[in-house]
Amino acid sequence: MKWRHEHDAVDIVIVGAGAAGGVLAKELSEAGLSVVVLDAGPWRDPQKDFASDELSMRSLAWEDTRIVDGTEPFGMGSHHSGRGIGGGTQNFTGVFLRFHESDFKTKSIDGVGEDWPIHYKDLEPYYSRIEKEIAVSGPKHFPWGNFNGPYPYPERDPLSPNAYLFQKGCEALGIQSAVTPLAILSAPFEGRPPCTNRGFCIEGCMPNAKFSTLIVHIPKAVQAGAEILPNCMVTQIEVDTQGHVNGVLFVNQGTTYRQRAKTVILCAHVVETPRLLLHSATPQFPDGLANSSGWVGRSIMTHSSNDVYAKFEQEVRLYKGTPVLASTQDFYETDPHRGFARGYTIHSHGSRPIDMAQGISKASHEPVWGPQLRQIMLDYNYYGRLTMVGEVLPQWDNHISLSAEKDENGMPRASVTFNYGDNDLKLIDHAVENMKLILKAAGGEVAYVVSDTQHLMGGCRMGNNPATSVVNSYGQSHDIPNLFICDASLFVTSSGGNPTNTVMALAARTADYIIELASS
Repeated sequence: MKWRHEHDAVDIVIVGAGAAGGVLAKELSEAGLSVVVLDAGPWRDPQKDFASDELSMRSLAWEDTRIVDGTEPFGMGSHHSGRGIGGGTQNFTGVFLRFHESDFKTKSIDGVGEDWPIHYKDLEPYYSRIEKEIAVSGPKHFPWGNFNGPYPYPERDPLSPNAYLFQKGCEALGIQSAVTPLAILSAPFEGRPPCTNRGFCIEGCMPNAKFSTLIVHIPKAVQAGAEILPNCMVTQIEVDTQGHVNGVLFVNQGTTYRQRAKTVILCAHVVETPRLLLHSATPQFPDGLANSSGWVGRSIMTHSSNDVYAKFEQEVRLYKGTPVLASTQDFYETDPHRGFARGYTIHSHGSRPIDMAQGISKASHEPVWGPQLRQIMLDYNYYGRLTMVGEVLPQWDNHISLSAEKDENGMPRASVTFNYGDNDLKLIDHAVENMKLILKAAGGEVAYVVSDTQHLMGGCRMGNNPATSVVNSYGQSHDIPNLFICDASLFVTSSGGNPTNTVMALAARTADYIIELASS
């Protein structure tokens, strides 16, 4: 394997080309820094490599074996992280929400979780910059949180039948709803077409109406001089005798190579970032890099993402349109009358046939399989679905560690241990009951409740105290100043909304900080 910077010590090496890695690659290369990006997966062409095929496009997800453990172990795979240039932005729904001020201060406001070392106002200019840069579509007025619109591009119109039923049910119950802010174009932008409601957002958007770093940030990074190396699995971060990182080792087609660098930025996501730090232990850092606090891999969080299906007399056709088109955050903030802290978002959420069949086959009330499952799926067109994005509080015992089992590169496989807390379970019950009420108010007959999870966060949390965190508010390691972490593993708490906008805003803020350091 030959590449342009094979013999150089570049300014920056970035591990992972997803939501954060793409932003960093663009910003740092445009600032004149030499940048190499390594990603374990391929570099796809949406027009050639994406297919309108629910099953085959699961290849967009990171599906390497992970060892799961705990009383509530969750399945790893298509809905947790992506693989390849673009990472999870290739196969996310495009939901693009901001965190609320309260998300950064749950300890101070609600007495649970932990406070972030930043406020909403620290990210506000970066939220605005990213939303404008990718032309987020959304309503003129968004009723919740610190930002009430308008968004750079108009809201999507028309919506899907499932979204209209959701709005009908909310209105009947006096619940506010709004068209969901989406990283999906409602009008042409930079040569990309508006969405035509194909609905294959999670399978990869072939027409490029949905944003991904694959088609937006990475091409701009390349134009500015960045070198992107796909199919390169980083297995080790190297450290010099002074205790600074000086490069990484990576494997391509069975051969190990070295990329030397002045600064290393990990954007490998919530499982792989701690795994790499722990696996890179040295005599100087016997517990893994950046881990003097012992917090590497700790307090991982997911979002509870239970689904409720209801059957309607008229056809709904869950495959029609963008999956998520309408939402409510009326239950986002803590209400002491509910008996639990924090809250959740409810989305109207379309479902492909395989996704629905797999979901209801593990529905909570009884196993569904065989002829019964076949009969249900023959009525697929008559089902509507809602899903929740529920805040899960951080717990020390929920963590990533190294297992005794090794992968094809000789790296210990990641072990993922997770249990819900009492607050998490009460929150789920409340959200499920509300989803049932909304579907009933829309005229549906509630049929199935499916337990699920979405998104991973935490594991290398940020903080001002080096004894209780891994990095500072810019993602810079407390222990190793030229090692940065920039992905959802930085999250201190999980919020009750989709995290991609916050991941990208944090990345833009970290990029500005690194550029300032480089110029000083």
